Amino acid sequence: QVQVVESGGGSVQVGGSLRLSCAASGRTFNRPRMGWFRQAPGKEREFVASITMIGGTTNYAYSVLGRFTITKDNAKNSVDLQMTDLKSEDTATYICALSRSDIINSEWEYWGQGTRVTVSS
Repeated sequence: QVQVVESGGGSVQVGGSLRLSCAASGRTFNRPRMGWFRQAPGKEREFVASITMIGGTTNYAYSVLGRFTITKDNAKNSVDLQMTDLKSEDTATYICALSRSDIINSEWEYWGQGTRVTVSS
């Protein structure tokens, strides 16, 4: 059974930084992809960033481009999301996801429970 577990959420002021981590366990896949989504209260879940675990190809939502960086650690089967210059609109529950395939737009099969990020002025 695959488990996806996030950590690192918390509260920060506008302009501050925060680092989220996500680790996957239980099974290994040949060419997986891991990513981050977020969901703010009353809003739909939206894509934030992703990275292919073999090639390291990254993809970002326009709203976080230049401020967020996703990195991977294959030895730990984990990814981090470094968030800088945080804005109040970044407040959300951040959810890590794992796809068995590194093909863009392939299904995200496994999801974590999420970690809360609050950005206040």
